[in-house]
Amino acid sequence: MRTPSRRRALHTAVFAGVGALSMALTGPGASAAPTSAPTEQDLAGIVSEGRQVAGSGSACTSGSGAGSGNGSGNCYGGSGSSSGSSGGYSSDPGAYGPESTAFLAAFAYGLGNPDAAAPGTNDWNCKPTAAHPRPVVLLHGTWMNAYNGYAYMGQPIKDAGYCTFTFNYGRSNLVEGGGLGSLLPGVMGTGYIEDSAAQTAAFVDRVLAATGADEVDIVAHSQGGAMANYYTKFKGGAAKVNKLITFGATHHGTSLDGIGALGRMINNLGIDILGPIEIFVGHAGIQQTIGSDFVNKLNAGGDTVAGVDYTVVGTRYDEVTNPYELTFLKAGPGATVTNITLQDGCEQDISDHLTMMYSPRALSIALRALDPVQNPQLTCAFNPWLVGGGGSI
Repeated sequence: MRTPSRRRALHTAVFAGVGALSMALTGPGASAAPTSAPTEQDLAGIVSEGRQVAGSGSACTSGSGAGSGNGSGNCYGGSGSSSGSSGGYSSDPGAYGPESTAFLAAFAYGLGNPDAAAPGTNDWNCKPTAAHPRPVVLLHGTWMNAYNGYAYMGQPIKDAGYCTFTFNYGRSNLVEGGGLGSLLPGVMGTGYIEDSAAQTAAFVDRVLAATGADEVDIVAHSQGGAMANYYTKFKGGAAKVNKLITFGATHHGTSLDGIGALGRMINNLGIDILGPIEIFVGHAGIQQTIGSDFVNKLNAGGDTVAGVDYTVVGTRYDEVTNPYELTFLKAGPGATVTNITLQDGCEQDISDHLTMMYSPRALSIALRALDPVQNPQLTCAFNPWLVGGGGSI
């Protein structure tokens, strides 16, 4: 296994083209070695330190999610941010990109082909079967897009008998607060998460109208999971979502490898440090830090909503959603939750935050969650950190 210094060097070299992301989200100390699991008291301390933010609190105004046709409330995160303005839009992918088993290859292709569609998705003539009556909506994460989020999982889910759909949400430019990453054409999911949830609401309604289904199942990665949770709680999604399957979701926020937690603590002292950082990572990045107004609102009434079946997957090697246990949910009335650590029963899977979407085990977990009768067994295969390889190098 590479030494930590060599891993850091590789990480820096690979993401040189997206340096703002690696610095803001993973920090210079990201590595493949998992940190020791924090105790419940440690997590409680992290969360409590970030409960209040500097300034006058959340500034919420009425707005419209451009591109989705739906009105949405824009909450500015309460971080005292002075960067950017509300805006952004969603879009459907275009021509299909190639199937990919390696994250890095798919990520690079998605950057250069921002409107590529993931294989197996968006057949708008697809009709659900009696065996699989609900279409599946796939939601990408921050700085990702519809293609590189699901270039590996899209076709196998389709082949399992599901109508699968995905789109690009949170497309915003630098002026709209998308951060420096939005200068790269394939970087999506940077706008306000509330706007992205409104865009998701409109997209789900389109899927239901096209397929004639009453509900959808959602598979979501990173911000996509927290955003889908927001959709079920505040944008009418509770009545339209049956299963919510998330990977590395920022349900309870993240310390961003300690950077976010430190920034939130400094903000609490009355010094606006998260505002300038927001210029680099975008609105959505700051909203996902522990103790943000978005995270507090998302969980104020409990982790779940009645009627939804949750499968929540975390990886011990997650350098973005960390501590990784913060992704897990506690079931409230009328909801069921299955929390899964990716390495339990499969230590050779060393997927990190991004490569977990290229993990055979993660795919098998998604398929089992969608239909445990058809897919009862979980796969166990090596999946390399950072690179990803669909079970191989």
